[in-house]
Amino acid sequence: MALCFELVADFGDDVEAARAAARGEHLPYTLPAGRLRIPLHRPMLSTDGPSAQVAVVPVAVGHGVAADGSLPRFELTEVELRELGCGLYGVLERFEGYLAAMVGWDPECFLDTDDLATDWSEELADGTLPGLVLADKLRTRLTLGPAWVPYRSGYSWLPYAQE
Repeated sequence: MALCFELVADFGDDVEAARAAARGEHLPYTLPAGRLRIPLHRPMLSTDGPSAQVAVVPVAVGHGVAADGSLPRFELTEVELRELGCGLYGVLERFEGYLAAMVGWDPECFLDTDDLATDWSEELADGTLPGLVLADKLRTRLTLGPAWVPYRSGYSWLPYAQE
């Protein structure tokens, strides 16, 4: 089983916005992590599930990630992993039209807006999903507590914490 450190953005039914993000135009080829520059795989588009998602995966950071093949893993410190995560949030700033996004170890389970409204409502209210970014238009469906702050125009988040 793979364990993937990644940025995942959920675009709901806006497949065109997801495709635009997956083209990866103007995205960096590498991100800093301490003394290292970590390359990124091309953004990966998935339209198999109930919504369109785009994942941006750093090369050789996860465990058993198929796209890495037999590359040796980067053994990152907590500080380096946090810097890499912050860089992935910089990549997210270039995306338009997503509903929810997060950087972390396999963060997909936190991005379904229906699940957020039901299964994760307490965490949304008390601010215990650090790094989650939500489109402001979801505020009418979701109860967000006082820990939520502006991320960029049209989006709010619970600031990213140490991995």
